[in-house]
Amino acid sequence: MAGGVDAERGGLDELMLAMDVVDTLRHEEAALAREISRDEREDVLMERLRGLYAAQGIAVTDEALRAGIAALREKRFAYVRRGSALGRRLAGLWIARGKVAAVAGLVVLLVAGGIGWSAWRAGEAERARIAQEELIGSVLPARIAAAHAAALAEARVPDARAQADALRTRAEGNLAAGDAERASATVAELEALRDALALSYVLRIVNDADVPTGVFRIPDANERARNYYLIVEPIDPGGAVLELPVESEETNETTRVSVFGVRVPERTFEAVRRDKEDDGIIQDDVLGEKPRGALDVAWAMPVEGGRITDW
Repeated sequence: MAGGVDAERGGLDELMLAMDVVDTLRHEEAALAREISRDEREDVLMERLRGLYAAQGIAVTDEALRAGIAALREKRFAYVRRGSALGRRLAGLWIARGKVAAVAGLVVLLVAGGIGWSAWRAGEAERARIAQEELIGSVLPARIAAAHAAALAEARVPDARAQADALRTRAEGNLAAGDAERASATVAELEALRDALALSYVLRIVNDADVPTGVFRIPDANERARNYYLIVEPIDPGGAVLELPVESEETNETTRVSVFGVRVPERTFEAVRRDKEDDGIIQDDVLGEKPRGALDVAWAMPVEGGRITDW
């Protein structure tokens, strides 16, 4: 039993030694291949191997070294791929089929998503084109015609009718040029004119403890001057306070307000002040009246026209 184990161990040791020699030879032979012939290289390899193993304290016989060199020549310990390249590739794909399926699924999702996104974008573009054609071809022309007809029906003065005609002409010109944005803006002006003509109200001077009847401003351009304003509110025939778009001459911004100031000469301001001081009540409290169908206010007192929305 002991002799058998030693024999097996001896055979294994010789095999391991031969493999080590082959591994060492691969590096040494690669360096010598470019310098010397095969016969010379074998002798040089033997010498180098003796030196290498001697330096490591390993006793190696010449037979073992020659066996290693022969094994290297015969490629006994070299790895050789089996099968064709295509077969190996298919086998690799089968082994990694889980990862391949995940990647393929992701690619399919991305492609499908890209196709869906492109189709959605194309559909959106087509819907936008159709909506634009409808806007220019039917929606805006109908709004122009309706607003113009209503404005003419409300107009009581030539200037109002002329303004309605001018806005209609401009809106139709915008449509002819295919400019839906400007056409829409012009139609909005025409509709605002229609609404303004339909309004009827008086501008009543405010006589309230919480709101001043009048204020004055010192303009930046001339600190010695004063601008006087009477604070008014628009009242419709039913007694309701209206909200009107008013442009402030101080900010050039238009806001909808129910109370605002109208600039008046100093004499008008002083007359109202004296009226209020007499008994605390403003007897003559109507600054002007805007009749239905008219564009402008008919002023009952002298005014200078500018307006403010904050004081």
